[in-house]
Amino acid sequence: MTERFVVIGGDAAGMSAAAQARRRRGAEALEIVAFERGSYTSYAACGVPYFVGDLVHDAEQLVARSPEEHRRLGVDVRTGHEVLSIDTATQTVTVRDLDADTETVEPYDQLVIATGATPIRPSLPGVDAAGVYGVQTLEDGMRLRAVVDDVNAHAAVIVGAGYIGIEMAEALLMRGLTVTVVSESAEPMPTLDPDMGSLVAQGMRDMDIDLHLGEPVQTLDVFDDGHVKAVVTAQGRYPADLVVLGIGSRPNSTLARDAGIAIGPTGGIETDDHQRTSAPHVFAAGDCVETRHLVTGAPVAIALGTHANKQGRVVGINATGGDAVFPGVIGTAVSKVCSYEVARTGLTEREAKSSGFDAYPTTVDATSRAQYYPETKPLKVKLVTETGSGRLLGAQIVGREGAAKRIDVLATCIWNSMTVEEIISLDLGYAPPFSPVWDPVLVAARVAANRGA
Repeated sequence: MTERFVVIGGDAAGMSAAAQARRRRGAEALEIVAFERGSYTSYAACGVPYFVGDLVHDAEQLVARSPEEHRRLGVDVRTGHEVLSIDTATQTVTVRDLDADTETVEPYDQLVIATGATPIRPSLPGVDAAGVYGVQTLEDGMRLRAVVDDVNAHAAVIVGAGYIGIEMAEALLMRGLTVTVVSESAEPMPTLDPDMGSLVAQGMRDMDIDLHLGEPVQTLDVFDDGHVKAVVTAQGRYPADLVVLGIGSRPNSTLARDAGIAIGPTGGIETDDHQRTSAPHVFAAGDCVETRHLVTGAPVAIALGTHANKQGRVVGINATGGDAVFPGVIGTAVSKVCSYEVARTGLTEREAKSSGFDAYPTTVDATSRAQYYPETKPLKVKLVTETGSGRLLGAQIVGREGAAKRIDVLATCIWNSMTVEEIISLDLGYAPPFSPVWDPVLVAARVAANRGA
């Protein structure tokens, strides 16, 4: 008898689950139906700022696999379909066809909720005005890109200085707009410690981004025709032809919550290490779920495509009778702002202390290549080390080159509970064009080990 696997959400987690399930079981044994509210599937949301900035010229370049390609591989993708509710007792979902304006009730044997994250949209006067944009989906990016391409826009204000905020600031700067970033946080990139965030702030100001920190937005001024004209804080008024909200996102778990499925303290859907929810035959994956932080053991909700794809694969295996585990995350993330690379993994100094660790920081200044090699650039490495054991708890790197992928070495060390003493002996690659003979990672570990001795 043919089983029915229903997917809610057609991006990274949902379609990864569908593709993995199809690899494991053919159409005669498993029918796979995926409902997606938008028009695109399997697209790189992280690439949207680079599309807006015209480093990527065509939106289709961000689509890894179109609905038509999924259909050819045996997945019944239905775009323009929004799931309105889940009934776990009858194992059905109610779906609205947005074009036809009709509703149907669809049965499932196995279900995966992959509804992603919802952008935070503050309750501010004027926030719904024309010219105010959130950037979460590919369609969002296309709307903003069209405005930048076709409208005589000169001044942009970005509200928020997290990953999306700073990436959008760079994108619009590249398009020739004057860019102002307004954030209530004391430093950009609040997922970094303040001393490392201050380096990012300096880099942004060096590139002529007008940065205003510690300034919560009070209101958005609007013209009589309904278009935004300025962002207002207690400290100033910043004129804007367009405003981009880059405040962050939260798990889109409403559909699961309404179905009585357990929601965790982060607001994400609770899952076990097999991505099973509290409801029988229902899995969840991607930005809508919470998972376990491997250093603290606490639940966290971290919206990254890397996690979503891996969790989707786990669902696809387990929904078809396999046994796969998603062990958790350590919060590894990288970004680029103008000429700076910004990277972090594990716990910041602040997070380590709030989680109850007795930990100490070590910060070193180093260079990306041998000092005598042309065009070597400075970078700063910060390690957070557990007192006594010497176990590496976290790391941050900021520099003009060589920061982003160096963090992967330290992420691997944290994943494997290595001590800074063990890290010193890692056999890393060396040649003057790529690294000093003592790589910055090893220098930082050596200083940290000496401090802890």
